[in-house]
Amino acid sequence: MLAGLSLIIACGCVVNNYIDQDIDKKMERTKKRALVTGQISGTNALIYATILGSAGTLTLLWLTNTLTAALALFGLFAYVVLYGIAKRKSPIGTIVGSVSGAIPPVVGYVASTNQLDSIAVVLFLVLTAWQMPHFYAIAMYRSKDYKAAGIPVLPLVSGARITQLHIIGYIVLYGLALVGLFIVSELSVAFLAIALLSALFWLYSSLKGFRALDSNAWARKMFGISLLVLLSFCAGTLINLL
Repeated sequence: MLAGLSLIIACGCVVNNYIDQDIDKKMERTKKRALVTGQISGTNALIYATILGSAGTLTLLWLTNTLTAALALFGLFAYVVLYGIAKRKSPIGTIVGSVSGAIPPVVGYVASTNQLDSIAVVLFLVLTAWQMPHFYAIAMYRSKDYKAAGIPVLPLVSGARITQLHIIGYIVLYGLALVGLFIVSELSVAFLAIALLSALFWLYSSLKGFRALDSNAWARKMFGISLLVLLSFCAGTLINLL
């Protein structure tokens, strides 16, 4: 599963680099990508992506199950096509992008169970809710890049204060989704305690944003905290194996 999914994710990254060459060259963090600088040709990139995607799909079909492969391919489609179009048109693109980002953990679950049940659905909601504050924070402190590329992220369209409110709202949804996952699964109370405590710290840090003198510095801090929150979620699930 890890090998097959990694290959499909790599395929998505390559295709994304191919279709985003026009905006990548305008952004500081992406202007040195190999396709932008001409180190790799577009044709070779597409050939490479095809090999990666095919190898990943065959690996999942051979060593896991059809549902796992189908779900992984849906994630690829959502990232390359749906998100690829939406992010250029509207701030809703961030929400569309969270769909593909939440798929990999569900792929792992389905590889083990071969079914889409309530646990898979709630796990998807947990990861979707987590991604929104994570990416809104990036959009805030990278807003100059997005403005240069003409990408209508929420901070540019609605401002920092509205973005902060969205961040708070999604963190609350993340906490509720954690409780939902605990209810529908066999995860322990220790998992819930660890995951919720990290979520509460995340929420507390988000509320401090209204008093922050430098919203970009606050956004960078929120980005870092989001990674720690995800790490806490993973650590909490591992406790069930002990």
